[in-house]
Amino acid sequence: MKVIICGAGQVGWQIARHLANEKNDVTVVDSNADLVRRATDSLDVQGVAGFASYPDVLERAGARDADMIIAATYSDEVNMVTCQVAHSVFAVPRKIARLRAQSYLTAIYSDLYRRDHMPIDVVISPEREVSVAALQRLAAPAAFDTESFLEGKAQLLGILLDDDCPVVNTPLRQLTDLFSTLRALVVGVRRAGTLFSPEPGDQLFPGDQIYVFSHTEDVNRTLEIFGKSTKKQERVVIIGGGNVGLSVARELESRTDRVRAKVIEKNRHRAEIAADALERTIVLHGDGMDMALLTEANIDRADAVLAVTDDDKTNLLVAVRAKAAGCPMAICLVNAPSLVPLMGPLDIDAYINPRATTVSSILRHIRHGRVRGVYSIGDAEAEVIEAQVLSTSPIAGRMIREIDFPEGVLVGAIMKGGKVVRPNGGTRVDEGDVIAIFSLTSDVPEVERLLQVSIDFF
Repeated sequence: MKVIICGAGQVGWQIARHLANEKNDVTVVDSNADLVRRATDSLDVQGVAGFASYPDVLERAGARDADMIIAATYSDEVNMVTCQVAHSVFAVPRKIARLRAQSYLTAIYSDLYRRDHMPIDVVISPEREVSVAALQRLAAPAAFDTESFLEGKAQLLGILLDDDCPVVNTPLRQLTDLFSTLRALVVGVRRAGTLFSPEPGDQLFPGDQIYVFSHTEDVNRTLEIFGKSTKKQERVVIIGGGNVGLSVARELESRTDRVRAKVIEKNRHRAEIAADALERTIVLHGDGMDMALLTEANIDRADAVLAVTDDDKTNLLVAVRAKAAGCPMAICLVNAPSLVPLMGPLDIDAYINPRATTVSSILRHIRHGRVRGVYSIGDAEAEVIEAQVLSTSPIAGRMIREIDFPEGVLVGAIMKGGKVVRPNGGTRVDEGDVIAIFSLTSDVPEVERLLQVSIDFF
């Protein structure tokens, strides 16, 4: 597949890395020649320096025979014009644009993106993706990572095992016997910095970061088995009243199980906008680093603090201060990958990486086959792919033990007729089933082949 990626920032670079590793023909376009050089030096991609919205630049990038264009520059308007030029001049079949401004995303204006208006096939909103990720972290506070699959009926949970975890040093095969009714399966283990798919005889040890697929109804029980508390979040303090913080607060207000939220916003104008938009949420104007203001927000009585300002270091420092003041849980928005290793030493419970959430959203629309969802794990270490099984798929009509999956691949859950089942070797995969597969990045091409990859199913 020939893909043009416009924008060589964090998101564009990561998408290029994924696609280049899978032997796609990738060209990266950016007005910053240094970013283009970084991409071509470190990845198996071609590069073009220039403005992505210029027709001659797209032509040099090979737009006349491209299968897809991904517009992920820092400018919404450049991304929109790039897709228009790709459609009108070069007839590129598939166009994906990252748009940040909420005005472009309002539902009443959705007609704007028709093929005879602004021909964008898929619009990705980083702010909305991050808001969803933040809400998922709050829903499973004991997990450092979480994502929904199979129409919300299954959850992927990232759990750090502590010394007092009751099931450490126990083979996974034995766990299945001990908890026979538990609809959960360990699909990935990160140990000493290396992520792998475990075998039935493997044991879990303190310090392991494990990824578990669980039926949504069994999430609390799964967390308890792995030594985590499942206290309900009733009071949340949100630091940052921008698009992300405001979106999270609105969602918390709309829920039937009332969650009391308070928002702290440093910018007066944004604080006023948030106060006008929210009905039952208290909005405080001031610096989230101010301990007096945190005290006024009753941070010591809050169940969690969610730091989602546009400054990574502020988010980290606010989280540390909130925990020092007695808040039991801290979740941070962190853009820079170099800051992620600080999470453990700073005792920050979970983080949200906008780059990873945006990359996952874009990959969902790149993957071939009847792919319904993709979630990127870690620093492009693995993916979870949710897809419908086609009649022509090599896995259709076969039991899992009969399928020649690579070593780095495990089936996490299967939905049959709307019901989620925990897979085992004797589970038969049928046409029309929806399957969630954990795969190390190097094995993704083989997973796509088993799902019967075809451009016809875009």
